[in-house]
Amino acid sequence: MTLIFSGNDFKYELESVVKLFIPATLFDIHYDIKPEYLVGDYCFIRRKKGKENTYLYTVCRIDGKSDARVQSILNSADNYEGDCEITLARLLFKCLTALTGKSAKWGILTGIRPVKRVNKMIDMGMSRQDIESELSETFLCDKSKIDIAYKTALTQKRALEDISSKSFSLYVSIPFCPSRCSYCSFVSQSVESSIKLIPEYVDRLCDEIAYTANMFSDKGLRLDTVYFGGGTPTSLDASQLEKIMKAISDSFDLSSLREYTVEAGRADTITREKLEIIKSCGADRVSINPQTMNDSVLKAIDRRHTVKQFVDSYMLTKEIGFNSINTDLIAGLPTDTVESFMKTVDEILRLDPENVTVHTLSIKRAADLNRRSETVIDNPAEKMVEYASKRLMESGYDPYYLYRQKNMLENLENIGWSKPYKESLYNIYIMEENQSIIALGAGASTKLVARDGHLKRIFNYKFPLEYIKHFDTMLEKKNEAWEFCKQNIL
Repeated sequence: MTLIFSGNDFKYELESVVKLFIPATLFDIHYDIKPEYLVGDYCFIRRKKGKENTYLYTVCRIDGKSDARVQSILNSADNYEGDCEITLARLLFKCLTALTGKSAKWGILTGIRPVKRVNKMIDMGMSRQDIESELSETFLCDKSKIDIAYKTALTQKRALEDISSKSFSLYVSIPFCPSRCSYCSFVSQSVESSIKLIPEYVDRLCDEIAYTANMFSDKGLRLDTVYFGGGTPTSLDASQLEKIMKAISDSFDLSSLREYTVEAGRADTITREKLEIIKSCGADRVSINPQTMNDSVLKAIDRRHTVKQFVDSYMLTKEIGFNSINTDLIAGLPTDTVESFMKTVDEILRLDPENVTVHTLSIKRAADLNRRSETVIDNPAEKMVEYASKRLMESGYDPYYLYRQKNMLENLENIGWSKPYKESLYNIYIMEENQSIIALGAGASTKLVARDGHLKRIFNYKFPLEYIKHFDTMLEKKNEAWEFCKQNIL
């Protein structure tokens, strides 16, 4: 398909709208008009400024059928550029809806954090009715998505009310997995291929922990939450996990800590010894992620454990006595069916975890699954997500964080569900971007939130080998983070 932008440079947002209806496609992009561009399938998007008004046009052609829309706005509009962009997005959305018959329920909200917008509206004093009208009329959102976004915002309020501008969270990256799942695009390396790197990686990570703590501790900042992610942190052996976790407790003041999460992730990495060390070192929340309760689907996504292994690991975690357990599910996995996914949801609810996160499959460029994306685009993920949401609400769970990714099936979302007062604070903070997160390890990204709300991101080296090789240079990034904190946070 050809996309033609005339008189505007709103490519990013408008291309995102087209992808809602035409996923997994490379577009031919042009910024001028030639007759040869208006052949085959195309979207022509034009802004033409007149003396008092600007005229906005969209013309789309798909499979020989065409649809056109036009609207004008005043040149003197207070938010002229923003109004032009959002109006063109609406016109384009309506053209593509008419031509494809598809319904994108988030409307033209293509960003990652739709709940962040709802939170801002609530903070402005808007009523629920006003918020619903704005999201429906301006952004063309379906009522079902407005409802889930609003409920998520309400759940978050009690967690966000207690947040201090002088608090921060710590993210610790363990970028190793026992093997790579086909849908995964995270920066991680299999233990089989990188086992020689792990001891030195652990040593350097402990050095980074100590260096960071020396810089940030006792400076008026309070550590609020700790989160071990990856990869799969439990890919490390028990002694390596203990070494890193003790480096944190020896270096940071944990007396004000409100949450400490370790992603145990895959059942084939979990042992009693590891779980007991994780708990004894201070973690009160773990994530154990089956993704599906169907062994044949696990095999199809190259996830090398069984449903029985997951259940055994889950029950062991319960026995050891963690305060909160999260389980991740993915809607839309290859070979999965609506009936199989419904069974997965029902079996997870019987286990009664404190948190359940329902992801929608996203076809990432870096994932092996992308090479066979045509086999997953026509997928009943929407019915799966609807069933999960219905059953979780019926079972007393509240939505507490929500985010979206590019190339998600059916333009859907990922939702974290929790029992009342069991929300993961870290997950809320990172989605709503209202607390600084200091990140440690390869592939980790520090996100600093200034007093005035603006953000600064600082990225560690991406892969374990370059993290190790350029460690001294990487530590300088912590100096950069500290300078920002002194000027913008303290």
